[in-house]
Amino acid sequence: MTTTERHQDPQTQYPEPPFPEQQQEPPGTEAELEPKADHGQETYRGSDRLTDRVAVITGGDSGIGKAVAIAFAREGADVLVSHLGGVEEADAADTVSWVEKAGRRAISVAGDIRDPDVCRSLVERAESELGGVDILVNNAAWQDCGDRLEEVTTEEWRRIFATNIEAMFHLAKAAVPRMREGGTIINTASIQAFTPSPELLPYAATKGAIVTFTKALAQDPGVLERGLRVNAVAPGPIWTPLIPSTMPAEKAATFGENTPLGRAGQPAELAPLYVFLASQESSYITGEVIGITGGRPLT
Repeated sequence: MTTTERHQDPQTQYPEPPFPEQQQEPPGTEAELEPKADHGQETYRGSDRLTDRVAVITGGDSGIGKAVAIAFAREGADVLVSHLGGVEEADAADTVSWVEKAGRRAISVAGDIRDPDVCRSLVERAESELGGVDILVNNAAWQDCGDRLEEVTTEEWRRIFATNIEAMFHLAKAAVPRMREGGTIINTASIQAFTPSPELLPYAATKGAIVTFTKALAQDPGVLERGLRVNAVAPGPIWTPLIPSTMPAEKAATFGENTPLGRAGQPAELAPLYVFLASQESSYITGEVIGITGGRPLT
């Protein structure tokens, strides 16, 4: 019996810090992550909640995006896995293999979503190769850590905003006119939108913008006319390759210990909420931001 199939103390259900000190080159890979993250490969069981829907997931190669792709596939969805490329190719291929093992179609598309043309092409490829777009998961993100405002370069600031929030605008703008009635957009925000850390100033600022973007887009006339819903998930500290590749090794080693549960969350613990928000079970929920934070309050 696995850790998600039995009642268990959530404080000890998954690895607790301190983790082995490690440092990766950004954006990091699952292969080098220690301990390995849980994406639900061995535990998630679907129940046909997303049968024959098509999902576009940015950052679908690893972390939260990978867990969501696996869960969506086991619920009956086909998936376009968007990723940056390069070192992420192997992780993306692994995600595709899990989707296909679930009996669903998957395509892996490399490209930098800072480019509006790449954003449009993701939606177009989902429509042409998978038959449409029902779910858009805006999940890809970038962060850099620094202790002081003067350490943030203009290049870093622009890259984080272009990846985290501007791409979300371009993807939504491309997707909304093509999405089928009952479709959903799910944006990955963060606890950083509510209780920001000074060393993550640009990242936290984008996550605050995502919260506002989500609430405003949910009320957009074009969204409502097409019968679409828009919501956001605000994770707390989640163990993904982004952590050891963008944080100092000593901070990554204690990642998540500041939560009431005393540990980082695992991607597999988030995927069920994305499934819920993508399904008709959440039909009366739109414009909301729901936290998964290990007990840390959003406000």
